[in-house]
Amino acid sequence: MLQGSTLQGLSHAAREAKSWPFEQARLLLDRIARTRLSDAERDLAAVLFAQGKFHEAVATLPALAIKPVIFQCGYGASGLPHLGTFGEATRPTIVRNAFRALTEDAIPTKLIVFSDDMDGFRKIPDNVPNKAMLEEDRDKPVTSVRDPFGEYESFGAHNNARLRAFLDGFGFDYTFMSSTETYKSGRFDAVLLRMLERFDKVQAIMLPTLGEERRATYSPFLPISPKSGRVLQVPTLDRNADKGTITFRDEDGELTEVPVTGGHVKLQWRPDWAARWTALEVDFEASGKDLVDSVRVSNRVCQALGGTPPEAFHFELFMDEQNQKISKSKGNGLTMEEWLRYGTPESLTYYMYQSPKSAKRLYFDVIPKATDEYLQQLDSLNRRKAEGDNAAPLDNPAWHVHRGAPPERVSPVSFSLLLNLVAVADASSKAMLWAFIARYLPAATPESEPLLDQLAGYAIHYYEDFVKPAKRFRSPDDRERAAMQALAAKLRALPAGADAEAIQNQVFEVGKDAGFEPLRAWFTALYEVLLGQSQGPRFGSFVAIFGVDRTVALIERALAGELVAA
Repeated sequence: MLQGSTLQGLSHAAREAKSWPFEQARLLLDRIARTRLSDAERDLAAVLFAQGKFHEAVATLPALAIKPVIFQCGYGASGLPHLGTFGEATRPTIVRNAFRALTEDAIPTKLIVFSDDMDGFRKIPDNVPNKAMLEEDRDKPVTSVRDPFGEYESFGAHNNARLRAFLDGFGFDYTFMSSTETYKSGRFDAVLLRMLERFDKVQAIMLPTLGEERRATYSPFLPISPKSGRVLQVPTLDRNADKGTITFRDEDGELTEVPVTGGHVKLQWRPDWAARWTALEVDFEASGKDLVDSVRVSNRVCQALGGTPPEAFHFELFMDEQNQKISKSKGNGLTMEEWLRYGTPESLTYYMYQSPKSAKRLYFDVIPKATDEYLQQLDSLNRRKAEGDNAAPLDNPAWHVHRGAPPERVSPVSFSLLLNLVAVADASSKAMLWAFIARYLPAATPESEPLLDQLAGYAIHYYEDFVKPAKRFRSPDDRERAAMQALAAKLRALPAGADAEAIQNQVFEVGKDAGFEPLRAWFTALYEVLLGQSQGPRFGSFVAIFGVDRTVALIERALAGELVAA
């Protein structure tokens, strides 16, 4: 999270920042003024906000900071944390940091990660043991389902522990809340009783959204059977607002009356969302585009309960390699473990940050590009800061990726260059890669360049799993052959110690002299003939790190047909 000293002086730049988190932060600030202040107070606040006097605004108008601004995200506790869980926590965290920078931390904030662990256990995950035991506990609240791993008092407790370890491992600042605990502790009692009192209003909102068959039995209250402990999808047959109870027919057919408070019922998911917003006074929640209609319905239920719906932010969904919507049940997307085998957590955060309103493919081939783009953005941010430009960083994705405290060191070698170095050097370990890197950067070591060392490991994994199986070398045509012979001669004639820029100039010169138009065709030929792929790194940098002599030998092998034969 942002440090207090980092925040000072950022408010002016934050008011001018155009990136989407700051747009959301300004909307959120408007909401706080609108919901917490009178008309006259809002006029004063607007003046102070415009001047960046947020601490003075809070001192003058203490209602602004009477409670934290609540950011919230949910977690489905019937499964283990996954890549979607990371995204659920990442997006509100990004907006929260922008809000803190905008207001110089004058208004407190909190991120609630809410585990829906009182939901009925409807579907058994594929990646857990003891499925027969889980089958016996089907439809019970997840916190009443026995732990198939035998480690915790329930499956819900197991997954909640995994969630917290997952979030802690990525350094999220959050407050964990359990649905089971909030229902049973009485935290939701007031809003549950209000739901009972306004039952007909809630039904009038919900029933038109349902099919005919579902409408006939729908109730916002899902009672938990006192006999079986299962969460029941049954109609409410009678209700008593004075007693705070509902009556339903239990699984054995007996009419049963239970209080709606104290954890005896669970709300249907859209009324539950609305009740949570109302009870916790949530100010901001992000959700996928597929939930736009559900948010609209939950907003109306929230208003019927006397609450104010949160500021909503809708993001587009990720697609698989065939541009189909990613589905957990289909398993047609990347897992968290898969991304982290080939790329840094920061590259994943960057990919989630980029263009949240646009659908993006989430497949293995996006990782190298996302990694290098992240590195480029971090390098750009640091260069602008070194030049004294303190405003530009706030619109740089790396500022948001690193939650306002980006590192000053960047990898001196790109990920794509490392991938190609692995390929031509046939490196199977980081030690082999560092033997080449040390020639290019004599002062660099794994200890002095930890990010580069990490990237080297990712590059080896990615090459072995994806690049190597897809490599297809081809023979050069006559013009390409002549140009590559000329390039080999130019490289031999270079003075010892020629840098990447000098080498790149020679590559350009040979391509122009050979008449390649566009010049991109020349580089494509180099990549396809020498590296067995259609794209590659900046060729001068590749030669500098791989070595001029080795590159000449590689060209000679290609012209002799050895690469195609191999």
